[in-house]
Amino acid sequence: MTKAKLLQPDLILGNTILGLTPNILKRYHIEGLILDVDETLVPLKKSHVSDDLMAWIDTIRHNTPIWLVSNNVSENRISRIANSLQLPYLLGAIKPSRRKLRKAIAAMNLPVSHVAMVGDRLFTDVLAGNRLGMFTILVEPMVDPMTTPSYPIHNFEVWVSQKLGVSFSAAKHLLHRDHSDSKF
Repeated sequence: MTKAKLLQPDLILGNTILGLTPNILKRYHIEGLILDVDETLVPLKKSHVSDDLMAWIDTIRHNTPIWLVSNNVSENRISRIANSLQLPYLLGAIKPSRRKLRKAIAAMNLPVSHVAMVGDRLFTDVLAGNRLGMFTILVEPMVDPMTTPSYPIHNFEVWVSQKLGVSFSAAKHLLHRDHSDSKF
């Protein structure tokens, strides 16, 4: 597999995770989700989940098993977030390592190709999911609305990925022209 293929998300949402609808999951035959935590679900300096995220989780969990898999090693932070969402979790994943992703997939008892890795980072979330053969979804980072967003790491990852041949425009266009999906 080429470097570009390893970093190419199967779907670029062009929105935060809140834009990932049941219709999108159905369209891509996604039966299970593994979600990154920091900046995918919760801004980095926050440790509580928003009401919007709670509603999104409640909508998705009816038909789709969800696991949280984070590189963060703070048991206090990740367990607080996971417990408030009532979701199983693994921390200290060291993504792009696949070890903890395999553990979550095994717990779901689903084929790897029917589980999506959802995250905001190319070099951790997308790379780990692609290395395992998962469907990968890149989302916009969840940031604190009270701060001015700055994405130096994200911007660097996109720049390097583009130099390696990863395409970002085609996948974004795919979802932006389909307005049939509702938020929840």
